[in-house]
Amino acid sequence: MAKPYDLPSMTSMLLPSSIAVSMLPAGKMAALKMMLLMAVAAFGAVALADRPWMQDPKADPEQRAQALLDQMTLDEKILMLHGSSGPYVGNVPANTRLGIPALNLNDGPQGFRPATDLAGTSTAFPSGLTVAATWDKNLTYAWGAAMGTEFWNKGSNVQLGPGVCVARVPVNGRNFEYASGEDPFLGYTIVQPAIKGIQDQGVIANVKHYVQNNQETNRQTVSENVDERTRFEIYYPPFEGAFEAGVGSLMCSYNKINGYWSCENNQTLGTDLRVHLLKGQRLWVMSDWGATHSTSIMQGLDQEMPGGNFMGDTLKSMVVNASIPESAVNQSILNILVPMFSVGLFDRPNNNSITANVTSDAHNAVARELSAASHVLLKNEGDLLPLDRSSVKTIAVIGAQAATNTIVHGGGSGQVYPPYVITPLGLNGPFCNDQQQCIYYSDGSNLTEAAELAAKADVALVAVATTSSEGSDRADLSLGNGQDELVTMVAAHQSNTIVHITCPGAVLTPWREDVKSIFVSFMGGQELGNAMADVIFGEVNPSGRLPLTFPNVENEIGMTTRQYPGLDNGLEAYYDEALLVGYRWYDHHAITPAFPFGHGLSYTSFEYSDIQASKTSVSVTVTNTGSKAGAEVAQLYLGFPSSAGEPPRQLKGFEKVVLAPGAKTTVTFDLRPRDLSIWDVKQHAWSPVSGTFEVAVGASSRDIRQTSSFDN
Repeated sequence: MAKPYDLPSMTSMLLPSSIAVSMLPAGKMAALKMMLLMAVAAFGAVALADRPWMQDPKADPEQRAQALLDQMTLDEKILMLHGSSGPYVGNVPANTRLGIPALNLNDGPQGFRPATDLAGTSTAFPSGLTVAATWDKNLTYAWGAAMGTEFWNKGSNVQLGPGVCVARVPVNGRNFEYASGEDPFLGYTIVQPAIKGIQDQGVIANVKHYVQNNQETNRQTVSENVDERTRFEIYYPPFEGAFEAGVGSLMCSYNKINGYWSCENNQTLGTDLRVHLLKGQRLWVMSDWGATHSTSIMQGLDQEMPGGNFMGDTLKSMVVNASIPESAVNQSILNILVPMFSVGLFDRPNNNSITANVTSDAHNAVARELSAASHVLLKNEGDLLPLDRSSVKTIAVIGAQAATNTIVHGGGSGQVYPPYVITPLGLNGPFCNDQQQCIYYSDGSNLTEAAELAAKADVALVAVATTSSEGSDRADLSLGNGQDELVTMVAAHQSNTIVHITCPGAVLTPWREDVKSIFVSFMGGQELGNAMADVIFGEVNPSGRLPLTFPNVENEIGMTTRQYPGLDNGLEAYYDEALLVGYRWYDHHAITPAFPFGHGLSYTSFEYSDIQASKTSVSVTVTNTGSKAGAEVAQLYLGFPSSAGEPPRQLKGFEKVVLAPGAKTTVTFDLRPRDLSIWDVKQHAWSPVSGTFEVAVGASSRDIRQTSSFDN
């Protein structure tokens, strides 16, 4: 192995003698060291012929990484284990001596988030929760591929996303980011095509936030106290889906788990992740920005972001004095290099600029298709929808969401500044054409005027919205700003009232019995207005399904302060509900929610028949019995033997099928032994459950069409 460069002595040699190195500020000294290291590395560049790791792009990534590691100095290794300054959110400089490309990391989980001076240069795609509402693996791949392409075209080779935390707390400010909704199997399944779509473009995906980052309140101090079985059965599966898809990196979170910081947690980063979940697979663990509290390489952290307070000079000193073995550093370097080789960062140089405008008509179309496919039709009394443009002549479009204040994204690192926003009532808006006269009131603050306008029209569309952001949770699940009163007033004066909701998670709908039709969209991105028109006028038959439960009242699941935000001034949150998250809680307590998990209507109808069930597969026939082509999401739920101590039902399969009128197809759900197992906390392993399993297949967790059973 080459001898490490002695940077302090080199710095003294190259600086003018009148300047004392020790007098330089720490930040400037660190920057100077980096510049000198890069300069020295360039002078000592290894010839291509002497770089075996570059000879064969098809060679085993582990072997290529090991060959490269053998040529790295300690300083070169340390430089890869922390962030540095640069134009991206996270930056690791290139090593020109050995041909290691720079790592350019950038937010976020639903598109490239540029600095404000570059606003509008990337596409504001629908959010992760929105994509989960499609229940569509093919569209999810297209989402990942489009985002990956834009990251690549902006010179970024690491996308800080997708996020997959399970929605434990309904008011969590980041629920809109997460592609799992409230179900681990939904997250496990949806994240896989997203990861593949991103990484097929030569960009490493970063799955986050590991783990239990389930509230924004006190997120940097709270200890999320959760038992082992609950971690493995509820919160780990979405991450496992990412691992199975070959994700290259993982972000550990701000919070503590059972009293220990996530980014230095021996249990969750060490035993759980490396032993039980990854099983030898290489990926690197980076900290969330500022979430490193110690030199925790021995606890499983590979890379500190965004700087090097702990994993820079401090780590080097600890290696030099043998308090940390260099072998630990080597493992972290391999954890980084192997994904870089696997995804192709060494074999496809990227010289694109962060300033590039990477938007395109093709990506606008992807955003529109995703947004339309994610729309969930919650109610459609009397088949009011789709609207017939030839018979509906006047539409009262009411609410600030319809015009100047259209919300299409949440806030924080998941926000993308859109190049444009299609509103329902922009210039030449999608709801106004030669066939319709739109009468609209843009903000709804004057309830009487809004009601009068609605009464004059054939149909009223009330567009309501609420938002949330990283850094804080929502105060409650209401729409706020008088919007519930607005809907109630309009509905009292117009029997044909449609409500369109834009929201970052579950909301309350106290007026749902008073209106004919309800649509919901979870942060639909820049094409929201077009997508709304597509589904309301029937250009697209709605096929979205709820990825989480809509409750009847505030805190219907009865979370105590001990559970959320936590005791001791919010420092200790206890997962007393254990496995009863989301619809599992409703099923256990036999409570009917406002709208159940998996619910979503269509403009056609579907019939289920001929169920066949065994411990290896379940099949059912789905027939389109209506007059329109449409997509159905067939959902498989299993009930375990009572001795297992599981919730009454849990999602174990789903398939989205598109059928013409009168057409039918057989949907088959494959079952793995894992699907029939529980986590054994004594053996620390999955344990198969013996007994009779109840099988339920249907259109939602509460709309079961076919049942059966099998013995295991």
